[in-house]
Amino acid sequence: MGKLFGTDGIRGVVNQGLDADLAYKVGLAAAKVLASNKKNGEKPLVTIGKDTRISGDLLKGSLIAGLCTAGADVLDLGTLPTPGVAWVTVDEGADAGIVISASHNPFEHNGIKIFNGQGFKLSDELEEKIEEIVLFGHNNVERKTHGDIGKVSYVAPKAAFDYIDHLKSTVTSDLAGLRILVDCANGASYTTAAALFDRFPKLQTDVINADPDGVNINYKCGSTHLDSLAAMVKAGGYDMGIAFDGDADRCLAVDELGNLIDGDQIMVACGMDMKEKGKLPKDTVVATVMSNLGLHVYAKENGLKLECTDVGDRNVLECMQAKGYMLGGEQSGHMIFLEYATTGDGQLTALQILALLKESGKKASELFGACERYPQILINVPVANNDVKKAMMASDTLWAAVKQEEEALQGSGRILVRPSGTEALMRVMVEAKTPEIAKDTAQRLADLIPTLV
Repeated sequence: MGKLFGTDGIRGVVNQGLDADLAYKVGLAAAKVLASNKKNGEKPLVTIGKDTRISGDLLKGSLIAGLCTAGADVLDLGTLPTPGVAWVTVDEGADAGIVISASHNPFEHNGIKIFNGQGFKLSDELEEKIEEIVLFGHNNVERKTHGDIGKVSYVAPKAAFDYIDHLKSTVTSDLAGLRILVDCANGASYTTAAALFDRFPKLQTDVINADPDGVNINYKCGSTHLDSLAAMVKAGGYDMGIAFDGDADRCLAVDELGNLIDGDQIMVACGMDMKEKGKLPKDTVVATVMSNLGLHVYAKENGLKLECTDVGDRNVLECMQAKGYMLGGEQSGHMIFLEYATTGDGQLTALQILALLKESGKKASELFGACERYPQILINVPVANNDVKKAMMASDTLWAAVKQEEEALQGSGRILVRPSGTEALMRVMVEAKTPEIAKDTAQRLADLIPTLV
């Protein structure tokens, strides 16, 4: 990827690399690139939505200023989950959609990601064109005047309701008799989750962490902090707990006993159901190299085929599109149901697993716990920048240490060392027979990394 765009758009701490000036230039560049594909001087149409971060309005205002200055019209969707922006982009016939979010990251971070008119993440080629203009050519972008300046329309409530209608249409079950607790992470789903689950009057739903203040997004809540949700589900006698991240493009869950239900377990349960119903092409689901060894074992024992990509829902989606698969995802909770969505969608995933739970008649612990998780340890090692990440990945010393640790596991574990695509981190993941072995192995490698700089 380029200097600005990572695996999930542009990311950074606001006013420390990602600021209003950069957002304005991205708006200018995006409008210019999109206009080049229009005929007869027609204005491009761009949707724009955000999560609940305090910096969201700052960046949105600058993006809109850049878009309109270069002659693009804008549909302001307000606060809306990332997959909602992607869906509305297609539904409204827009040329692109922009989301202002840093997903599961802390509130001081934010990001800019762009969808094309079909609701898929922008191609590398188009990102590179935008990046080239931002870095070297923004002064050459024509500033429109008179009636050629873009205008802004506000369609937030209608867009949210239309998106909710779409999600509701993906299941036929009334979900009667289930009782769930939903954690909105004080993020974008606070605008949609309660209204969505209210569409199922026979489903008993309680919602928590739906009171954002701009700085509490993802703070000790949501899909990255499940302990309190698990305790409340167990104490309150709920059938399941559902947790979204800040922009609601991912979903994790906990069963009635308070145990984690991760993306691997969601994917395999939904995959087996689709396989049995003849709706899973080639009996295959697409996972990533971060998927747990337990997923591989369960799939092999139950006739489910796996394809594994590099980390990132972009990579999962590209594989699905290239080979005609309909289900893919990540352990972290990004699930792509390509029949209904063009990107990971946490609320869509929640409906699918609730419908599956209702249809099965089983407890969540039985249904999703059938895929056993091998002990897995993930350690994030802070590094200075992308250049350091590249140096780490090229280090012979690091890979010699990895090889030595793999030999010590004697085939009963797995090691993955990789750079984060969205943060200044190296990630060390180890699976082994016991948590102790996994932790010790991962810690030795994590301790080594800073010494290689």
